[in-house]
Amino acid sequence: MKFIIHLTLLVFCLKCYSQTSPLYVGTYTKGNSKGIYQLNFNTETGELSDLKLAIPIDNPSFLTYSPDRKYLYSTNGSESGFISSYKIKDDGSLQLLTRVSSKGKGPCHISIRQDGQAVSVSNYVGGSIAIYSVNEDGSLAEASQVFNQSNSERASHAHSSLFFKDELFVADLGRNALFQYVLQNDQYQLKSDGLIKTKGNPGPRHFKFTKDGNFIYVINEYGATITSIKRTKKGFKQIDKDNTLEPGFTEFNKCADIHISEDERFIYGSNRGENTIAVFERNTKNGKLNKIQSMSVHGDWPRNFTIDPTGKFLLVANMRTENIAVFSINKSNGKLTYLHDFKVPEPVCLLF
Repeated sequence: MKFIIHLTLLVFCLKCYSQTSPLYVGTYTKGNSKGIYQLNFNTETGELSDLKLAIPIDNPSFLTYSPDRKYLYSTNGSESGFISSYKIKDDGSLQLLTRVSSKGKGPCHISIRQDGQAVSVSNYVGGSIAIYSVNEDGSLAEASQVFNQSNSERASHAHSSLFFKDELFVADLGRNALFQYVLQNDQYQLKSDGLIKTKGNPGPRHFKFTKDGNFIYVINEYGATITSIKRTKKGFKQIDKDNTLEPGFTEFNKCADIHISEDERFIYGSNRGENTIAVFERNTKNGKLNKIQSMSVHGDWPRNFTIDPTGKFLLVANMRTENIAVFSINKSNGKLTYLHDFKVPEPVCLLF
Protein backbone atom coordinates (compact mmCIF):
# COMPACT_ATOMS: atom_id res chain seq x y z
CA MET A 1 0.00 0.00 0.00
CA LYS A 2 2.84 2.39 0.92
CA PHE A 3 4.53 1.60 -2.39
CA ILE A 4 1.36 2.52 -4.30
CA ILE A 5 1.06 5.81 -2.38
CA HIS A 6 4.71 6.70 -3.02
CA LEU A 7 4.37 5.80 -6.69
CA THR A 8 1.24 7.93 -7.00
CA LEU A 9 3.00 10.90 -5.37
CA LEU A 10 6.00 10.45 -7.66
CA VAL A 11 3.82 10.40 -10.78
CA PHE A 12 1.94 13.47 -9.53
CA CYS A 13 5.20 15.36 -8.87
CA LEU A 14 6.63 14.41 -12.25
CA LYS A 15 3.44 15.54 -13.96
CA CYS A 16 3.51 18.87 -12.14
CA TYR A 17 7.17 19.32 -13.03
CA SER A 18 6.57 18.52 -16.69
CA GLN A 19 3.79 21.11 -16.77
CA THR A 20 6.14 23.89 -15.64
CA SER A 21 8.54 25.72 -17.91
CA PRO A 22 10.94 28.48 -16.75
CA LEU A 23 10.56 31.88 -18.41
CA TYR A 24 13.28 34.54 -18.27
CA VAL A 25 12.35 38.20 -18.69
CA GLY A 26 14.75 40.80 -20.03
CA THR A 27 13.96 44.35 -18.91
CA TYR A 28 14.95 47.98 -18.95
CA THR A 29 16.18 49.13 -15.54
CA LYS A 30 15.21 52.78 -15.84
CA GLY A 31 12.52 52.58 -13.16
CA ASN A 32 11.18 49.63 -11.20
CA SER A 33 13.22 46.80 -12.66
CA LYS A 34 16.49 45.51 -11.20
CA GLY A 35 17.66 43.11 -13.93
CA ILE A 36 16.73 39.72 -15.41
CA TYR A 37 13.69 38.04 -13.83
CA GLN A 38 12.54 34.44 -13.81
CA LEU A 39 8.98 33.10 -13.75
CA ASN A 40 7.38 29.66 -13.80
CA PHE A 41 4.89 29.05 -16.61
CA ASN A 42 2.25 26.32 -16.40
CA THR A 43 2.01 24.81 -19.88
CA GLU A 44 -1.43 23.34 -19.13
CA THR A 45 -3.20 26.40 -17.72
CA GLY A 46 -1.06 29.29 -19.01
CA GLU A 47 -0.58 30.62 -15.48
CA LEU A 48 2.56 32.58 -14.55
CA SER A 49 3.91 32.43 -10.99
CA ASP A 50 6.90 32.74 -8.66
CA LEU A 51 8.43 35.96 -9.95
CA LYS A 52 12.01 36.35 -8.73
CA LEU A 53 15.11 38.30 -9.66
CA ALA A 54 17.52 35.92 -11.42
CA ILE A 55 20.36 38.46 -11.38
CA PRO A 56 20.60 42.21 -10.78
CA ILE A 57 22.14 43.84 -13.87
CA ASP A 58 21.68 46.98 -15.95
CA ASN A 59 19.29 47.09 -18.93
CA PRO A 60 19.32 43.41 -20.03
CA SER A 61 17.00 44.23 -22.89
CA PHE A 62 17.39 41.15 -25.13
CA LEU A 63 18.17 37.53 -24.19
CA THR A 64 19.17 34.29 -25.88
CA TYR A 65 20.09 30.76 -24.73
CA SER A 66 23.02 28.55 -25.61
CA PRO A 67 21.78 25.49 -27.58
CA ASP A 68 22.23 23.23 -24.52
CA ARG A 69 20.32 25.71 -22.28
CA LYS A 70 23.18 25.81 -19.76
CA TYR A 71 24.10 29.45 -20.46
CA LEU A 72 22.27 32.67 -21.20
CA TYR A 73 23.41 35.83 -22.99
CA SER A 74 22.06 39.38 -22.88
CA THR A 75 22.57 42.79 -24.39
CA ASN A 76 23.02 45.58 -21.86
CA GLY A 77 21.72 48.59 -23.73
CA SER A 78 23.30 51.91 -22.89
CA GLU A 79 25.46 54.62 -24.44
CA SER A 80 28.51 52.48 -23.66
CA GLY A 81 27.07 49.13 -24.74
CA PHE A 82 27.94 45.74 -23.29
CA ILE A 83 26.88 42.14 -23.68
CA SER A 84 26.95 39.62 -20.84
CA SER A 85 27.14 35.86 -20.47
CA TYR A 86 25.68 33.91 -17.54
CA LYS A 87 25.71 30.39 -16.18
CA ILE A 88 22.25 29.09 -15.30
CA LYS A 89 22.38 27.66 -11.79
CA ASP A 90 20.31 24.72 -10.51
CA ASP A 91 17.76 27.04 -8.89
CA GLY A 92 17.34 29.08 -12.08
CA SER A 93 19.33 32.07 -10.85
CA LEU A 94 22.11 33.42 -13.04
CA GLN A 95 25.84 33.72 -12.38
CA LEU A 96 27.66 36.40 -14.37
CA LEU A 97 30.55 34.94 -16.38
CA THR A 98 31.72 37.73 -18.68
CA ARG A 99 30.80 41.28 -19.59
CA VAL A 100 32.41 42.58 -22.77
CA SER A 101 32.02 45.65 -24.97
CA SER A 102 29.35 45.40 -27.68
CA LYS A 103 31.60 47.53 -29.91
CA GLY A 104 28.87 50.08 -30.41
CA LYS A 105 26.18 52.14 -28.70
CA GLY A 106 22.71 50.85 -27.90
CA PRO A 107 23.00 47.07 -28.34
CA CYS A 108 19.43 45.87 -28.91
CA HIS A 109 19.58 42.25 -30.13
CA ILE A 110 21.72 39.17 -29.59
CA SER A 111 21.66 35.78 -31.30
CA ILE A 112 23.72 32.59 -31.16
CA ARG A 113 24.79 30.26 -33.96
CA GLN A 114 23.16 26.83 -34.07
CA ASP A 115 26.41 25.13 -33.03
CA GLY A 116 26.74 27.45 -30.02
CA GLN A 117 30.22 28.59 -31.08
CA ALA A 118 29.49 32.19 -32.08
CA VAL A 119 27.33 35.10 -30.94
CA SER A 120 26.23 38.15 -32.92
CA VAL A 121 25.14 41.46 -31.39
CA SER A 122 23.35 44.34 -33.17
CA ASN A 123 24.13 47.91 -32.06
CA TYR A 124 21.23 50.18 -32.96
CA VAL A 125 22.75 53.58 -32.17
CA GLY A 126 26.25 52.77 -33.37
CA GLY A 127 24.94 50.79 -36.33
CA SER A 128 27.56 48.06 -36.04
CA ILE A 129 27.42 44.25 -35.89
CA ALA A 130 29.93 42.42 -33.69
CA ILE A 131 30.79 38.70 -33.74
CA TYR A 132 32.11 36.85 -30.66
CA SER A 133 33.50 33.37 -30.09
CA VAL A 134 31.99 31.36 -27.24
CA ASN A 135 34.44 29.67 -24.86
CA GLU A 136 33.97 26.10 -23.59
CA ASP A 137 32.71 27.37 -20.23
CA GLY A 138 30.00 29.48 -21.90
CA SER A 139 31.86 32.76 -21.44
CA LEU A 140 32.52 35.18 -24.30
CA ALA A 141 35.81 36.16 -25.87
CA GLU A 142 36.31 39.73 -27.06
CA ALA A 143 34.79 40.56 -30.45
CA SER A 144 36.58 38.87 -33.36
CA GLN A 145 34.84 40.87 -36.10
CA VAL A 146 33.01 44.21 -36.23
CA PHE A 147 31.03 45.45 -39.24
CA ASN A 148 29.83 49.03 -39.75
CA GLN A 149 27.13 49.06 -42.41
CA SER A 150 26.80 52.85 -42.78
CA ASN A 151 27.47 54.51 -46.13
CA SER A 152 27.74 58.09 -47.36
CA GLU A 153 23.98 58.34 -47.90
CA ARG A 154 22.47 56.71 -44.80
CA ALA A 155 23.63 55.81 -41.32
CA SER A 156 23.22 52.20 -40.24
CA HIS A 157 20.87 51.22 -37.41
CA ALA A 158 21.39 47.49 -37.07
CA HIS A 159 18.36 46.10 -35.27
CA SER A 160 18.68 42.31 -35.38
CA SER A 161 20.85 39.52 -36.79
CA LEU A 162 20.32 35.78 -37.17
CA PHE A 163 22.57 32.89 -38.16
CA PHE A 164 21.46 30.25 -40.64
CA LYS A 165 24.05 27.50 -41.19
CA ASP A 166 27.13 29.30 -42.63
CA GLU A 167 25.24 32.56 -43.25
CA LEU A 168 24.54 35.62 -41.08
CA PHE A 169 21.66 37.95 -41.95
CA VAL A 170 21.22 41.47 -40.53
CA ALA A 171 18.13 43.68 -40.53
CA ASP A 172 19.31 47.29 -40.85
CA LEU A 173 16.55 49.75 -40.02
CA GLY A 174 18.67 52.77 -40.99
CA ARG A 175 19.76 51.46 -44.37
CA ASN A 176 16.34 49.86 -45.07
CA ALA A 177 18.08 46.67 -46.07
CA LEU A 178 18.65 43.04 -45.19
CA PHE A 179 22.38 42.23 -45.31
CA GLN A 180 23.85 38.77 -45.97
CA TYR A 181 27.26 37.58 -44.76
CA VAL A 182 28.79 34.19 -45.51
CA LEU A 183 31.32 32.29 -43.38
CA GLN A 184 34.62 31.77 -45.20
CA ASN A 185 37.82 30.59 -43.48
CA ASP A 186 36.32 31.31 -40.04
CA GLN A 187 35.48 34.90 -41.01
CA TYR A 188 32.15 36.36 -42.13
CA GLN A 189 32.33 38.12 -45.49
CA LEU A 190 29.69 40.45 -46.93
CA LYS A 191 27.82 38.85 -49.83
CA SER A 192 24.89 41.24 -50.25
CA ASP A 193 24.00 44.64 -48.79
CA GLY A 194 20.40 44.38 -49.95
CA LEU A 195 18.68 41.06 -50.52
CA ILE A 196 15.69 42.86 -52.04
CA LYS A 197 14.99 46.40 -53.19
CA THR A 198 12.96 48.42 -50.69
CA LYS A 199 10.82 51.47 -51.37
CA GLY A 200 10.32 54.40 -49.02
CA ASN A 201 11.37 54.02 -45.40
CA PRO A 202 9.91 50.71 -44.12
CA GLY A 203 12.52 50.24 -41.36
CA PRO A 204 13.20 46.47 -41.21
CA ARG A 205 13.46 45.53 -37.54
CA HIS A 206 13.16 41.78 -36.75
CA PHE A 207 12.86 38.74 -39.02
CA LYS A 208 12.44 34.97 -38.95
CA PHE A 209 13.35 32.06 -41.25
CA THR A 210 11.33 29.00 -42.02
CA LYS A 211 13.13 25.86 -40.84
CA ASP A 212 14.51 25.08 -44.29
CA GLY A 213 15.75 28.65 -44.74
CA ASN A 214 13.84 29.08 -48.00
CA PHE A 215 11.59 31.89 -46.72
CA ILE A 216 12.34 35.00 -44.64
CA TYR A 217 9.67 37.16 -43.00
CA VAL A 218 10.67 40.71 -42.02
CA ILE A 219 8.57 43.01 -39.83
CA ASN A 220 9.02 46.67 -40.71
CA GLU A 221 8.93 49.12 -37.81
CA TYR A 222 7.94 52.26 -39.73
CA GLY A 223 6.05 50.69 -42.62
CA ALA A 224 3.71 48.60 -40.42
CA THR A 225 4.19 45.74 -42.84
CA ILE A 226 5.62 42.24 -43.10
CA THR A 227 7.82 41.60 -46.13
CA SER A 228 7.88 38.00 -47.36
CA ILE A 229 11.08 36.88 -49.11
CA LYS A 230 11.82 33.65 -50.98
CA ARG A 231 15.24 32.13 -51.59
CA THR A 232 15.76 31.16 -55.24
CA LYS A 233 18.61 29.67 -57.26
CA LYS A 234 19.55 33.21 -58.35
CA GLY A 235 19.30 34.79 -54.89
CA PHE A 236 16.28 36.21 -53.07
CA LYS A 237 13.06 37.82 -54.24
CA GLN A 238 10.14 39.53 -52.52
CA ILE A 239 6.92 37.57 -52.92
CA ASP A 240 4.51 39.48 -50.68
CA LYS A 241 4.01 42.53 -48.45
CA ASP A 242 1.17 42.67 -45.91
CA ASN A 243 -0.08 45.42 -43.62
CA THR A 244 -0.08 44.69 -39.87
CA LEU A 245 -2.67 47.35 -38.96
CA GLU A 246 -6.44 47.34 -39.11
CA PRO A 247 -7.92 49.36 -42.01
CA GLY A 248 -8.58 52.94 -40.91
CA PHE A 249 -5.99 53.03 -38.11
CA THR A 250 -4.04 56.26 -38.65
CA GLU A 251 -2.44 56.95 -35.27
CA PHE A 252 1.24 56.57 -34.42
CA ASN A 253 2.53 53.00 -34.65
CA LYS A 254 5.86 51.19 -34.62
CA CYS A 255 6.06 47.44 -35.25
CA ALA A 256 8.38 45.38 -33.06
CA ASP A 257 8.64 41.58 -33.14
CA ILE A 258 7.71 38.61 -35.33
CA HIS A 259 7.34 34.85 -34.76
CA ILE A 260 6.34 31.78 -36.78
CA SER A 261 4.26 28.92 -35.35
CA GLU A 262 5.96 25.53 -34.98
CA ASP A 263 4.01 24.07 -37.89
CA GLU A 264 4.82 27.20 -39.96
CA ARG A 265 1.14 27.75 -40.82
CA PHE A 266 0.82 31.05 -38.95
CA ILE A 267 2.86 34.21 -38.42
CA TYR A 268 2.45 36.75 -35.61
CA GLY A 269 3.66 40.37 -35.43
CA SER A 270 3.43 43.05 -32.72
CA ASN A 271 2.16 46.62 -33.20
CA ARG A 272 3.23 49.29 -30.72
CA GLY A 273 0.64 52.07 -30.96
CA GLU A 274 -2.32 50.06 -32.18
CA ASN A 275 -1.22 47.72 -29.35
CA THR A 276 -2.14 44.52 -31.12
CA ILE A 277 -0.78 41.22 -32.29
CA ALA A 278 -1.44 40.83 -36.02
CA VAL A 279 -2.12 37.19 -36.96
CA PHE A 280 -1.47 35.89 -40.46
CA GLU A 281 -2.24 32.56 -42.08
CA ARG A 282 0.73 31.35 -44.15
CA ASN A 283 0.44 29.39 -47.38
CA THR A 284 3.01 26.66 -46.75
CA LYS A 285 3.48 26.08 -50.51
CA ASN A 286 4.07 29.57 -51.91
CA GLY A 287 4.91 31.36 -48.63
CA LYS A 288 2.37 34.17 -49.00
CA LEU A 289 0.39 35.57 -46.05
CA ASN A 290 -3.23 36.41 -45.36
CA LYS A 291 -4.15 38.48 -42.31
CA ILE A 292 -6.87 36.82 -40.21
CA GLN A 293 -6.90 38.65 -36.83
CA SER A 294 -5.87 41.74 -34.87
CA MET A 295 -5.82 40.93 -31.15
CA SER A 296 -5.49 43.58 -28.44
CA VAL A 297 -2.42 42.97 -26.26
CA HIS A 298 -4.29 44.17 -23.14
CA GLY A 299 -1.49 46.58 -22.37
CA ASP A 300 0.64 49.34 -23.86
CA TRP A 301 3.70 49.15 -26.12
CA PRO A 302 4.18 45.43 -26.87
CA ARG A 303 7.81 44.75 -27.68
CA ASN A 304 9.11 41.19 -27.80
CA PHE A 305 6.66 38.31 -27.51
CA THR A 306 7.08 34.54 -27.57
CA ILE A 307 5.29 31.23 -28.11
CA ASP A 308 5.57 28.67 -25.30
CA PRO A 309 7.29 25.28 -25.83
CA THR A 310 3.96 23.48 -26.34
CA GLY A 311 2.79 25.90 -29.03
CA LYS A 312 -0.48 26.39 -27.14
CA PHE A 313 0.19 29.87 -25.71
CA LEU A 314 1.54 33.24 -26.83
CA LEU A 315 2.94 35.69 -24.26
CA VAL A 316 3.45 39.43 -24.86
CA ALA A 317 5.78 41.81 -22.99
CA ASN A 318 3.92 45.14 -22.62
CA MET A 319 6.65 47.55 -21.60
CA ARG A 320 4.71 50.67 -20.58
CA THR A 321 1.97 48.92 -18.61
CA GLU A 322 4.54 46.56 -17.07
CA ASN A 323 2.59 43.38 -17.67
CA ILE A 324 2.90 40.10 -19.56
CA ALA A 325 -0.33 39.22 -21.36
CA VAL A 326 -1.07 35.52 -21.96
CA PHE A 327 -3.12 34.23 -24.91
CA SER A 328 -4.19 30.74 -25.92
CA ILE A 329 -3.52 29.73 -29.54
CA ASN A 330 -6.13 27.84 -31.52
CA LYS A 331 -3.83 25.41 -33.32
CA SER A 332 -6.36 24.70 -36.06
CA ASN A 333 -6.85 28.32 -37.19
CA GLY A 334 -3.99 30.19 -35.44
CA LYS A 335 -6.23 32.75 -33.74
CA LEU A 336 -5.60 34.11 -30.25
CA THR A 337 -7.84 34.29 -27.18
CA TYR A 338 -6.88 36.47 -24.22
CA LEU A 339 -6.59 34.63 -20.89
CA HIS A 340 -4.97 36.85 -18.24
CA ASP A 341 -1.93 38.95 -17.44
CA PHE A 342 0.88 39.10 -14.87
CA LYS A 343 2.68 42.18 -13.54
CA VAL A 344 6.44 42.37 -14.22
CA PRO A 345 8.61 45.52 -14.02
CA GLU A 346 9.59 47.00 -17.42
CA PRO A 347 9.43 43.76 -19.50
CA VAL A 348 11.12 43.90 -22.89
CA CYS A 349 12.14 40.34 -23.87
CA LEU A 350 10.66 36.91 -23.05
CA LEU A 351 12.71 33.72 -23.28
CA PHE A 352 11.50 30.16 -22.63
